[in-house]
Parts: sequence; structure tokens; C-alpha cells
Amino acid sequence: MQISQGYKMTDRITKEHRSWNMSRIRSKDTKTEKAVRSMLHNMGYRFRLHVKELAGKPDIVLPKYKTIIFIHGCYWHRHPGCKYAYTPKSRVTFWEKKFKENVRRDEKNQLDLKKLNWKVMVIWECELSDLEMLRKKLGAIRIDSP
Repeated sequence: MQISQGYKMTDRITKEHRSWNMSRIRSKDTKTEKAVRSMLHNMGYRFRLHVKELAGKPDIVLPKYKTIIFIHGCYWHRHPGCKYAYTPKSRVTFWEKKFKENVRRDEKNQLDLKKLNWKVMVIWECELSDLEMLRKKLGAIRIDSP
């Protein structure tokens, strides 16, 4: 690791390699999203994916239950209190701004959907570590819906 002027930490890998890494991050059909979809399907739910007409293009839409599910990565969407929601040591100002914009956009999208009487649920990627708890959370969709 190199130390730049002002004693700020720099990245451990080259700018080109970092760019390559970042280009591989998926926004749709992630492992987390596929696992949640599989669990929902096994529980008998039927749903639509990435509905463009709705704010935030939700990951999963359950029209029958008027419920929307966003599947958020803890890192990108800043899961409060989660160990995966860390801030990189390099380019701190850039990352803090980026994360703040992501959270603000998430809040706005959820508010817009709630105004249209959608129930909004967020599944965090770290919640897949406790599948029984996640199954109970998803099972509540039927109970909480009209």
C-alpha cells in the first residue's frame, strides 16, 4: 500500500483493475435476488420482475398483495449497523457522496410507492444468512396484505 501526499491511503490495486472489478458488479439477477425469488416461488408467490413503470424499478412486484420488494446490497445501500456497509479508505469524499445519493434515492422511491398504496419491503443481502428468519419475513406478506 502506498501513502500519497497528505498521508491519505491509496487503493491497493491499480485504477484499471478497480474499474474492471466495478464493471463486474451486477444490478439485476444477483445471487441474493435469485435466492429470494426462489424462496418466494417455493412459498407459492407469483411475481413480476423489475417493473419499469414503478419508481425505482423494483426487484420484485407482487401485484396480488400490492407489495414491492427491493433487494439491497448492504454495501451499496448502506444497511444501518451492518458490517458490510463499510466505507473504503481511499476517495472517502467520493464514496460518502455516492452512498448518500443512493440512500436518498432509495428513500424517495419508497415514499413515491407508498403514496400509490404499495407496501414496500426491503430485503438486505446479509439477511440470507438466516433463511428461517427470511422465510418468516416473506410469509408475512400474505398476513399483512388485504
